[in-house]
Amino acid sequence: MYRRLAAPLIVETVEVLERRIGERFPDSGLSRVAAELSEVARGASERVAALARPDWRIRAAVAVAIVAGVAGQIALLRLVHVGPSAALDAVTFAQGLESAFNLLAIIGAAVWFLLTLEERVKRARALAALHELRSLAHVVDMHQLTKDPTILLANFHRRTSASTARAMSRFELTRYLEYCSEMLALLGKLAALHAEGVRDAVVIEAVNDLETLAADLGRKIWQKITIIEQLDEAKA
Repeated sequence: MYRRLAAPLIVETVEVLERRIGERFPDSGLSRVAAELSEVARGASERVAALARPDWRIRAAVAVAIVAGVAGQIALLRLVHVGPSAALDAVTFAQGLESAFNLLAIIGAAVWFLLTLEERVKRARALAALHELRSLAHVVDMHQLTKDPTILLANFHRRTSASTARAMSRFELTRYLEYCSEMLALLGKLAALHAEGVRDAVVIEAVNDLETLAADLGRKIWQKITIIEQLDEAKA
């Protein structure tokens, strides 16, 4: 049970984080982002379960198309009559052989297209979901962008009319940044769910890219938290 990610537990963790953020920072932009993350997590859980199941509608349509194609080829071959009196020179025989090979190549490509249709449809759905998670990761990064630890230093900045309002205490700023880091980590786990639901090389590569993005953004946040801790130590 500990060898696979459990989608329900990830969704539960996201929902708990949403409540924590809502209680600590009510009516804030981060709380609304957390609510959006909860909705996305529930949708991702259902989507991954659907991607892991066979799509029998596509498989049935592919089977019907292949059977119809084979039946059509058989019917076409029956219309071709080559009697013993038919005179075929070398040029005619070569042209007929080339046409047969071309026809077989086209048929093979069509069959391959149909057999991989389900895989390509699932890949497109997974990539669309991963794009949504990537956009949400950048939204989280935008919320922590203006949270500068140096503002905690007394008289460090001279405010201007365009200065960002920063009224957080050291504790609140640390908790805010930690919440952003947790949201990014959970976004990486939601992305990893899609790699388990769709064993596709393109999807796995996109998941790895998103996990790397979330880790890099989270590393920037922890650098700010480290600065706050260093300021506390210096003050002590």
